Amino acid sequence: MRKFSSFLVAACMLAAGSIYANNLPTKEPKTHLTNMISALLTDYVEYADEFESDLTAIVKFTLNEHREIVVLSVKTEDANLEDFVKNRLNYEKVEVENLIEGRKYVVPVRIEAIN
Repeated sequence: MRKFSSFLVAACMLAAGSIYANNLPTKEPKTHLTNMISALLTDYVEYADEFESDLTAIVKFTLNEHREIVVLSVKTEDANLEDFVKNRLNYEKVEVENLIEGRKYVVPVRIEAIN
């Protein structure tokens, strides 16, 4: 019985230590950033004539000291999409914690054609 009590106490301490050691943030910063970028690119009705089919791009950007997006490159075959993404994202303020200034981030973008 004494071994069982010692084992139970050790297991409880191990479980409690594991719970308190987990210091992950409650919000996933990458998911929050992706949602913010999606919101910035959602309203493209004025560009609808230029986007006749679904388009994709890979956007590389960094954050400056004012926590603004600085677009480094937009990889796509469509020049209109490249201009659209750069105009919408460049120097937009980011309110996401845990993002590092100067680090390069990559986000895929897909624009659906409006029929």
